[in-house]
Amino acid sequence: MSDSVAVVWDDALLGYTMGGEHPMHPVRLDLTMRLADSLGVLSSDRITVVRPSPADEELLTLAHDPAYLEAVRRAPEDPGVGHGLGTDDNPIFPGMYEAAALITGGSVQAARLVHEGGAQHAVNISGGLHHAMRDRASGFCVFNDAAVAIAWLLAQGYERIAYVDVDVHHGDGVQTAFYDDPRVLTISVHQTPLTLFPGTGFPEETGDPDTALGSAVNIALPNGTDDSGWLRAFTAVVPGALKAFQPQILVTQCGCDAHHEDPMADLALTVDGQRATYRALHDLAHQLCDGRWVALGGGGYGLVRCVPRAWTHLIAEAGGDALDPATEIPESWREDVVRRGLRARPPTHMTEGGYTGFAHWDPFTESRVDRAILRTRRASYPLFGLDPDDPRD
Repeated sequence: MSDSVAVVWDDALLGYTMGGEHPMHPVRLDLTMRLADSLGVLSSDRITVVRPSPADEELLTLAHDPAYLEAVRRAPEDPGVGHGLGTDDNPIFPGMYEAAALITGGSVQAARLVHEGGAQHAVNISGGLHHAMRDRASGFCVFNDAAVAIAWLLAQGYERIAYVDVDVHHGDGVQTAFYDDPRVLTISVHQTPLTLFPGTGFPEETGDPDTALGSAVNIALPNGTDDSGWLRAFTAVVPGALKAFQPQILVTQCGCDAHHEDPMADLALTVDGQRATYRALHDLAHQLCDGRWVALGGGGYGLVRCVPRAWTHLIAEAGGDALDPATEIPESWREDVVRRGLRARPPTHMTEGGYTGFAHWDPFTESRVDRAILRTRRASYPLFGLDPDDPRD
């Protein structure tokens, strides 16, 4: 299904490190790329690994205020700069500006390659820092690389860009950046904001009522939602909204913290459910955007057992050679985990045996997931001219 695929990577991306026991540890990225390499994913004829260049100020100001950029620059020497910096979530670290700018440059580079035809798909697992706002850091995110990349694409003349966020946390920073812009549709599938940061992402958040009503779609799922419930909700809402919008390019935030072992949230997906989600996004890119797909990383704090497997599946899926879930993880990779002294027991296979079958949604069922689906459809679907109670839409 894929033609050429770019994977944005350089070990310098590991410099985005918040230190100590902070959940956003860069080892998750290193282990992912090592696992993908050890399984031969990166040696595919279709995949090219490209090195990122840091985003300059002109790019960063597409989504951030100049005063905020200056605060991020000064923060290591002046920790009282404010703007959400210097908190437990967003600690200040040496080289913070440069590290965040490199990640953002990587996401813009991925978007540029897809836009210019250098790649049909492009993946930046270090990206997806979707909580950062125009003038402040939030939720482990200093610069919002997804918002910058989308703004760059808009500057190239795109009129319909779809952003789909499958992180367990609401993609609030990206939604806020484009809430009043009808050219960008943001769709976020996440744990209910009643029980999880950032406390936004209710179905009734549907875009600015004066300028862009229908530009935001939010599916807020109940705690404990598993693979089947997630996929039921995803297919009940996301494809219909995307088909009505008819995007020219698809940008996805592929955070994998909806995993059942993730310490930061309360959903119950397996890596098998996540793999199925990436396949669904890949299919939608081909159905609707001639394959133009920019895939970013995001959250995910199961450093050993979740993130490396999930995002190796993502890269393999984008590359058109999806891994057999039963694939055994090389002993050398598992030994590396043990040598690093990481506490988690390394997995042995690329599957958890998760059940990814599901019944398609209909309006006559009454589970907690179904109530969440119907609430989203009734808030959003009429804005696309769709019948929220008709499962064919």
